[in-house]
Amino acid sequence: MTAKLTASKTPIASSIPAARTPIHHSIFDALPDSAFIRESQLVQSPKRPDHPAPLPFSAPTLWRKVAAGTFPKPIKLSQRVTCWKVGEVRAWMTAQAMA
Repeated sequence: MTAKLTASKTPIASSIPAARTPIHHSIFDALPDSAFIRESQLVQSPKRPDHPAPLPFSAPTLWRKVAAGTFPKPIKLSQRVTCWKVGEVRAWMTAQAMA
């Protein structure tokens, strides 16, 4: 009788789905060079740590680099919307990798 019970039971582990690590891809990688991208998509935010960002520094550092002239200047689309051309940011990233 015990043989029937063990044969009909399935292990609990097989019924639990395997934990998968989510793969996050930056929207930056999918955009064409002519597209615009906003600050929140360029830098990592402590408010959104699960969203990947192409630049490894904070928003204040981004603005310091813009003010110093070491990062491309943003474009004002409207009074409250500031963005960068994806192609210019990619060119800057390539130049940083070559330096």
